[in-house]
Amino acid sequence: MLLAYDSRAATKDIDAVLIPREEGERLVRAVARELDLPEDWLNSDVVQFVSPVKEEKRRLRMIEEETGLIVHVPTARYLLAMKALACRRPIGAYQGDAEDLRFLIKKMDIRSVDQIQEAVDAFFPDDVVTESNRLYLKTLIGEAHEK
Repeated sequence: MLLAYDSRAATKDIDAVLIPREEGERLVRAVARELDLPEDWLNSDVVQFVSPVKEEKRRLRMIEEETGLIVHVPTARYLLAMKALACRRPIGAYQGDAEDLRFLIKKMDIRSVDQIQEAVDAFFPDDVVTESNRLYLKTLIGEAHEK
């Protein structure tokens, strides 16, 4: 969310799919040592949530020019589908997905949970937003449009 849409001031870690994985993980550890970052500054666990449906992703040319890394970021619709399925609630200082969902809802001018389900259907055709998540998303839709 931070790299793709500059939607927040900070992030605890960066979610990434590393290709090839072993080489990427070796480089992540090297960067962590060199920059004195936590070992888990880049999180490749997101691979378990990747959609079986492929989409054209936007490349971040500025980062590529500065680093030599090829960086692809998903569309807002794809991120909305992933975050809506996870729908992690805030707990204490942990914000869960609420901030990101409100940002995406506002950016995409989402007005109903059915529109969110359409995004889910496009990328995760076998999944349905649960009833409790539908209620939570409805609340977030209201909050996103009242600001």
